[in-house]
Amino acid sequence: MITRFPPIEPYDTGMLPVGDGHEIHWEVSGNPSGKPAVFLHGGPGTGSSAGAHRNTDPTVYRMVVLDQRGSGRSRPSAGADDVDLSTQTTAHLIADLEALRVHLGIERWLVIGVSWGSTLALAYAQQHPDRVSELVLAAVTTTTRAEVEWITRSMGRIFPEAWERFVTELPEGDRDGDLAGAYSRRLAHPDRAVRESAARAWCDWEDVHVSLAPGAGPDPRFDDAEFRLLFARLVTHYWSHGAFLREGQLLREAHRLAGIPGVLIHGRHDISGPLDVAWHLHRAWTGSELHVIEDAGHGGPGFAETLVGALARLAGR
Repeated sequence: MITRFPPIEPYDTGMLPVGDGHEIHWEVSGNPSGKPAVFLHGGPGTGSSAGAHRNTDPTVYRMVVLDQRGSGRSRPSAGADDVDLSTQTTAHLIADLEALRVHLGIERWLVIGVSWGSTLALAYAQQHPDRVSELVLAAVTTTTRAEVEWITRSMGRIFPEAWERFVTELPEGDRDGDLAGAYSRRLAHPDRAVRESAARAWCDWEDVHVSLAPGAGPDPRFDDAEFRLLFARLVTHYWSHGAFLREGQLLREAHRLAGIPGVLIHGRHDISGPLDVAWHLHRAWTGSELHVIEDAGHGGPGFAETLVGALARLAGR
C-alpha cells in the first residue's frame, strides 16, 4: 500500500508582494534540485496545510505550497472587518501564481489542485499551458453557476432539514434567488453579529454536504470564528460570480490542455461535486486519466493513496 510521506519542514519560505496591497505566503520543501510542483488548496479560502507536503517524495520533488490571497498566512486576511474583495478574482489568483513561479525561478511545474484548487489549476493551465508540465486534480470542480446552484439549492432535496436552516438564515426576500450572492451580502453587513451568524450558517451547511465521505465529521477549523468568516466570505464571493469565468469555460476550452498529462481523482459518492464534472472533463481532455474511488465522497479513503501513487508515477517525467 502506498502511504503519504512523513512531515517535513520547508527549507525556504517568504511573503511575496503581488500588488493591490496583498502579500502571498509561500514555502518550499523537498529537493531544491528536484521536479517542481505546486499545491493549490481548496475553498476558496481554506489556506494551505502542512499535509500538502506529504503527497510528494521529498527526495524527488521541489514542492511549493502557498496560501491564496486573503487565505491562511497571506495578508490582508479576508476575515478582517474592513476587507475589500474587489481584487479577489480568479485572474488575480492566476497572476499571483505566475508571480510566484517567476520569483522562485521555476520554468515549468506540475500543478496539484484539490476541490476549488482544481478549478484554479485548470484556469491557470488553460491560460499558461507552456508553464505546466502535468496536472493532478482531486475532488474535481469547475465552479460553474450550475455547480453552485446544485450545492446551494438542489441538494436541499437530499438534506431538507439542514437546507431549511441554511436558507432561513437569509431575509425572506433573498431566499429564491442566488443564495451564494445573498450570503455574500450578509457577510459584508456592517453589523458584525449578522456577519458572524451568516458565517456560522454557511459553514454548518458546508459540514452537511461533505458528510457522505466515510468517517466525515464537522470540520474543526469551523470552531474558529475568524476562519469561518474568512472562508465563508471567499467562497460566497467566488461562487456568486461563477468563479469569474464564463459559464462552462473550463470544459469548453479543455482542448488547451492537449499535450499536458492529467490525472483526475474523484469519489463515487461525492455529492458536493458530482462525478459527472470530472467525467465530462476527462472525455474532453485528450491525455487525461480518471480514477474513481468507489467508497469515497469529497475526500476520504483511497484519495491519499491514489494521489501519492499518481505523483510517484509522474516523478520521472
